[in-house]
Amino acid sequence: MLAMLPGGLAAAASKPVQRTRQLPSVGEFVRFADPVTETPVVRLTNPVSASVLPAATNRFVSVKDRFLVFSSNRTGRFAPFRVNLRTGVLTQLASPQALDPRSLCLDRAEKLLYFLDGGSLRRVSLVGKKEEPPVTSKISAFSMGASATEFLVLREGTLEYLNGDAVQLIAENVSGECLIQPGGKGCIFARGASESRDYENREYWYAPLKTPRPVLTQLAGGRVSDAVWSADGRSILFLREIAKGDIVISEIWEATLETATARCIAPTSQFAVFSPNADDSVFVGASRSRAQRNIILLLRSVRREFTLCEHRSKDAGFASPVFSPDSKRVYFDSDRDGKPAIYSVNVELLVEPTPDTGQ
Repeated sequence: MLAMLPGGLAAAASKPVQRTRQLPSVGEFVRFADPVTETPVVRLTNPVSASVLPAATNRFVSVKDRFLVFSSNRTGRFAPFRVNLRTGVLTQLASPQALDPRSLCLDRAEKLLYFLDGGSLRRVSLVGKKEEPPVTSKISAFSMGASATEFLVLREGTLEYLNGDAVQLIAENVSGECLIQPGGKGCIFARGASESRDYENREYWYAPLKTPRPVLTQLAGGRVSDAVWSADGRSILFLREIAKGDIVISEIWEATLETATARCIAPTSQFAVFSPNADDSVFVGASRSRAQRNIILLLRSVRREFTLCEHRSKDAGFASPVFSPDSKRVYFDSDRDGKPAIYSVNVELLVEPTPDTGQ
């Protein structure tokens, strides 16, 4: 089956099969063969308690130091944890009162962890596990900039750019994602429906930063979701749902900043969510198909898909698959074994590794 893969996937899959290292004897790691593809899958957390990955657009995997941060309610309420990917050892990093489980985000140096706690943006040092005073409060979303003092925050429907003590109003009537552009020149944000995955009449807008009066540009609208910046920062990638009779199909679209136009770059097999690898050459998605609830790789150049494994999550949107920064692994959530747990799949033989740019 691997020999039938297209393009770069076929080339990578033809490499000699390497022996898989034995898993550590400590921690909660459980290895099994996927029943559909026989691909080795590792469950990283015990489903006795709930474990949730951060948002796919946040940085939460350290390639250099081999750890992953996630949220778990194993102590009674959600708190941030770190799992050593070599040994399986778990470490609690902080004790927030009302953690947003998806908000965890590492800084570029991977020394600080930021998260939302009851509307406050907090940070904790990963070295000494020292919690610092809140960066700001009364916010519902944030995005980290190029420096440790730059943040994009959503406060009661108003988007603000924070740079040290300076605060700049960017846009009002903002309802969803906000992401700073690679390089920090601008940002994107959502307007419209945000409380559920029914994204009818949703819009994505672009705004430049560090300008006195930013001019807003609409990039996309309709049933759109999961916006992410392209690797070069010149466009955004997102999912668009299109109704054809009783069938709803999902396509990956790209909207460029220069022309403010959007085009379909790949149809998908009912992706509920997706994310690209570090150079946008391969996408990973979770299918909402009731018959085939799978994690799927999509090769952009030839628009071909390859089933990686099952996710079997009750809500495909919750699966939230994402590549590691070096494109060597895929991580996803699933409640297939009880409560939500985190799973890992090695894709080194299927996807070309990418440099970890630190973005």
